[in-house]
Amino acid sequence: MKIRRCGILAFVAIFLFSGTALAHKVNVFAYAEAGKIYTESYFPDGKAIIGGKVQVYDSSDRLLLEGVTDDKGLFSFDIPKMDDLKIVIDAGMGHRNSFDLKRSDVETGK
Repeated sequence: MKIRRCGILAFVAIFLFSGTALAHKVNVFAYAEAGKIYTESYFPDGKAIIGGKVQVYDSSDRLLLEGVTDDKGLFSFDIPKMDDLKIVIDAGMGHRNSFDLKRSDVETGK
C-alpha cells in the first residue's frame, strides 16, 4: 500500500511540474545546403521565435558568429568553418536550446 501511494505521489508531482519544465523549451533545427547553414527556431506550439539570438560555436566552443531570427523564426549564414557546429537559440526569459550539426553534414552541404 505504501509503494502505491508513493507511485501516485510521483505521478502527481510529474504532472504538476511538467508544465513548468516545458514552458522554457524551444526548438531549433539546422541543416547545410549550397554553402549555407539554415536554421529554424520555434516554440513547442509551433509559433516562430521572432528576434531570437542565434550563436554559432565550433567544436572548441569558440564563438564563430551571431545573428537574429526573422519574423518566421529563420536565420541563415555562409558555412563559417568545416567543423562540428553548435547552433544555440536564446529566445529570452530562459527559453534556450541548441542543435549540434555534425561536420559530415556541414561538408555534405558545401
